[in-house]
Amino acid sequence: MAKDQTVLFHSTVFGPIHSRRLGTSLGINLLPDDGKVCTFDCVYCEAGYNAQGTGTTGLPATERVAHDLEEKLRHMTEAGERLDVITFSGNGEPTLHPQFGEVVEIVNALRDKYFPAAKTSVLTNSTRIFDEKVAEGLEKVDNNILKLDSAIESTMRLIDNPVQREFTVERLVEGLKRFSGRGIIQTMFLRGEHDGKPIDNTSPEEVDALIAAYREIRPKSVMIYSLDRSTPEERLVKVERDELERIAARIREAGIEVSF
Repeated sequence: MAKDQTVLFHSTVFGPIHSRRLGTSLGINLLPDDGKVCTFDCVYCEAGYNAQGTGTTGLPATERVAHDLEEKLRHMTEAGERLDVITFSGNGEPTLHPQFGEVVEIVNALRDKYFPAAKTSVLTNSTRIFDEKVAEGLEKVDNNILKLDSAIESTMRLIDNPVQREFTVERLVEGLKRFSGRGIIQTMFLRGEHDGKPIDNTSPEEVDALIAAYREIRPKSVMIYSLDRSTPEERLVKVERDELERIAARIREAGIEVSF
């Protein structure tokens, strides 16, 4: 059962917020501030389904991003606030912005000016890594966090619902090898039901397939998590910490670093 859900960020720069995985994070939204634009239509996305529409404001200009971020960083510096990371996330897939690589360079420069100890991060669903300019931009951030929710095709399609039908797990895993030793793979574990079909990527078969994919990709580390906020699909169940720990133990046995 689906429900209307539009938890959107209504500005280009938002926060800072506390991320349990990244620390004190300032967000960068490169998508419209009144709609969603994404190459996935995930059942768990806190921003809701793509059916809500793309809004009316369009993508923010590079100049606006630079202005808004510098203004925020200046105010945080003057107030003596702490900042651990600047994170590209927002209302959809951040790498869809046509000047994504240029914006990364601008953000890195402003970070160096105001908070040189802070990191830059991107939360990407990995669909755009085959675009050379996007891949180059991702290589310029400190934490390139790449999505892989399932290594089994049917499960990936049920959870992530990629807009492009040609997007496949096999092609994704091959593409992610580009970031071997540097990229961070992020996996959402969950179970439940969507459109009358069961969802569960926590089974031994699913975890085995993920571990095989992780081994092939050879990421810097793997980041696992479960539901923490409201989702557009009501029939989803959070995987509790003790179960995530058991899954993490299996991944670590394969010689892969895991974080929560």
